[in-house]
Parts: sequence; structure tokens; C-alpha cells
Amino acid sequence: MSKRKSGLNIHGILLLDKRLGVSSNKALQEVRHLFNANKAGHTGSLDPLATGLLPLCFGEATKVSALMLDDNKRYQVLVQLGVMTDTGDAEGTVIETKPVPDLSIEQIQACLEQFTGAIDQVPPMYSALKHNGRKLYELAREGKTIERKARRITIFELKLLPYSDTEISKPDQLRLEVFCSKGTYIRSLAEDIGHVLGCGGTVTELRRLEAGQFHIKDAMTIEQLRALTEQDLFQALIPVDKPLEALRRVQLSEAQAISIKYGQAIHLAPDLAFALEGGEGLLRMYHRDVFLGLGEMLLDGKITPKKLFNINNE
Repeated sequence: MSKRKSGLNIHGILLLDKRLGVSSNKALQEVRHLFNANKAGHTGSLDPLATGLLPLCFGEATKVSALMLDDNKRYQVLVQLGVMTDTGDAEGTVIETKPVPDLSIEQIQACLEQFTGAIDQVPPMYSALKHNGRKLYELAREGKTIERKARRITIFELKLLPYSDTEISKPDQLRLEVFCSKGTYIRSLAEDIGHVLGCGGTVTELRRLEAGQFHIKDAMTIEQLRALTEQDLFQALIPVDKPLEALRRVQLSEAQAISIKYGQAIHLAPDLAFALEGGEGLLRMYHRDVFLGLGEMLLDGKITPKKLFNINNE
């Protein structure tokens, strides 16, 4: 039996502009194949209907993917009024239609204001949330409906966008920009807005523009990635510690770095501990500017390792 060829241990984050019609996992595997990477994952999946920013994590960067799930997101969405589907988007089966009332811009704006700020949202049945170990969308496909508890989310911005260069809006469609907290379901938001307007609604287009500090303008399509040379492809990777820049940074001596790598707590010099404003909490640890991982600063000036990274594959 021939031995399976090993891939590469690469570490970093790549910003993909996911195309329409593919799952986030398929998009991930396509890019993973380009890099021949051993380990990869994505942060916050996009439905096949959705396009836009999908951060992909390779190697040690997968350790920060859970933290990136907490990031706020920005979307553009097109809502078809007067139509309701079982999935909340155009991929589902139409279950009801209603006439769309003659809505003024003022009425639409008043409706959007109701959904701005902290609100309670019931997750859709067609979601990856689990009930007794099974994903809700699996149960939904069997025709089952499970009662879901409302969850508190925050809509920081909800803006009505011009439909096109020549039209402010269409009588039966809304083009919106949504800046929201983690856990927000845009499909549920569209349905709820349609309900308040008296006609229902469903998502027909969805594009993610931002995720945390990352922006769609810096993302590349799979076609653009395939056109790159191998050198340029690897240069497109963002450093593993980029999503952690908001955390304090500390440089460790060689002896301290060795102790941390062995899982041991270290003492900082009093003047250095004092200089790290903010007291206790997570911080980034480096030795000779190489990222070692995350440590926790204690009130007594000690740092204990919390999550270590092996960027150099040592």
C-alpha cells in the first residue's frame, strides 16, 4: 500500500470572496487544495445563497477561529417582500404569498428603527443550532418544528440602500445594509421586517462585507487565487496573530519563553508588569518578535500560558 503524501504545515489567514452557489466547506476545500495545507477551517459559515467575505484559517490560525466567531459582521441583503419560504431565503419552498402594501420611505424607515439596537431574535429552524444532539435543519427537513428560545442580539446599523443608481427602492424589494453582533440570522431579520410591514419577506441576495477587522475589499475570489504564482499565494496569507491585535503585547526573554513553552508560569519584572496597563487579562506573548501564544496576566505580576502556538513547527 502506498503511503499517503503529506501536505504542508502552513499557518495564516486568507480572506476569500466566496462565490454564489457553493457551501463554505466546499469553498474551504478548494483553497486548501491550492495550498496543499494539512489543516484548515473557516470562521462563520455562509449559506450557498450568500457571497462575500469568508476568512479561512490554516494551521495554527485555526486556534483563533473560535475567537473570530465572536466578531461583529456587516452584510448587504436584498429582501423580497410579499413572499415567505420555509428556509427564509430564495433556496426554500414558497409557503405563503401576500400583497405588498404601498409603502412610503418614511414607513420603511420607521420599521427599520424597530430593529435597531438590542433585540430578541428567534433562530430559524433551518440553522446549525442543535436540539438533543441533532442540527435543527436536519429536523426541519423531516418536517419537524422545535420550539426555539429567543436570543439577544444587537443590530448596530440598519440602513435602507438605493436599489440601483436610478431607483431609490422597488415597491416589493428592500436593499439593506446590516451591521450586527454575532449570532444574528439575517434570514430571520428579513422575515421579521416583512412581518411588521404586513406582507412577509425572504432573502434573495446576501453578501458579507466585513467580519471583525477584515473587509471584503481585501478578499480574493477563487479565480484570482488560482491565477497567483505560488510565491504570491503564500504572501496573501495574513499572520496568525492579526485578529488578536487588540490584546496587549509582551516580549519575553529566552528563559521566559522556554518556561512558557513548558506550560510554566513566569514572573515579569515589576517595572514591565506595571507598564502593562489594564492589569489582569489576556495578552499576546512574543520572543524575538515571534508569536508564542496567549497568556493571562495575574494580579501578582505572573503570566500563565493559556493557548500556545507553534508557528515554526518546532
